[in-house]
Amino acid sequence: MHIVELKRKSIESRKKILKYIYNAKAGHTGGSLSIVDILNVLYNNVMNISPQNFNSKNRDRFIQSKGHCVEALYVVLADKGFFPEEDLLSLCQYKSPYIGHPTKSIPGIEQNTGGLGHGLSICAGAALAAKRDNSEVKVFTILGDGEMAEGSNWEAMMFASHYKLDNLSAILDYNKLQITASNADVMGLEPIDKKLEAFGWAVTHVDGHNLEELSQTLNNLPLESGKPSFIIAHTTKGKGISYMENVLKWHHGVPSEEQYHLAIKELDIQLQELETI
Repeated sequence: MHIVELKRKSIESRKKILKYIYNAKAGHTGGSLSIVDILNVLYNNVMNISPQNFNSKNRDRFIQSKGHCVEALYVVLADKGFFPEEDLLSLCQYKSPYIGHPTKSIPGIEQNTGGLGHGLSICAGAALAAKRDNSEVKVFTILGDGEMAEGSNWEAMMFASHYKLDNLSAILDYNKLQITASNADVMGLEPIDKKLEAFGWAVTHVDGHNLEELSQTLNNLPLESGKPSFIIAHTTKGKGISYMENVLKWHHGVPSEEQYHLAIKELDIQLQELETI
């Protein structure tokens, strides 16, 4: 997909994320806005996953470890045709399958996630299985930076390095804020790249909102033969909405009617500016 078209899709995805969170009066707004560029690049420019091949053992695998930001994933899956987008009007409603974390009851979702620290472990197992099947399948996950405090991630990293799983790629949504405070205040990660390298991973940094850079990096994996790849994507919580960006309360804040319309107006202006490119 052309980069300009991908940029348009990301802006439209942000409008949809806000629409369904506003309608549900629940959701993780800030983190969904920070990962949607990554998801759009993965699903539109990188991975071999579609509604047509989802039951094929040769499809690529994606597991969203930071499951609480499922609204972004729902929007991208609907756009890819896994289910009708209007289904998302039932988000977080009574008896709706579209709950606040990914579940396998939704077409296009590989595994139930949301218990932080589980996604990378599942991905490591899937990557090892693909290796033993001599398969070309690639396995991807998105991790939250607050999630990196979970010990199971580091166990999975040792496992992936030991088995030389260079078909496994982890992307860190490094927006540097979590539910109660900044990462630096709650549980510092730095020097994150040196720690990951010490666990045997190949590591790189990217701008998590630069679609060209994301596409270039994610289409040229592994970063190093014989090693799993870790992409530290520097992102902004609440990306695209001026009053939400880098503001802690939008971790799971829901906009008021006035705030919702203001956000949509900002995104419409971004779409208009894109048309001049």
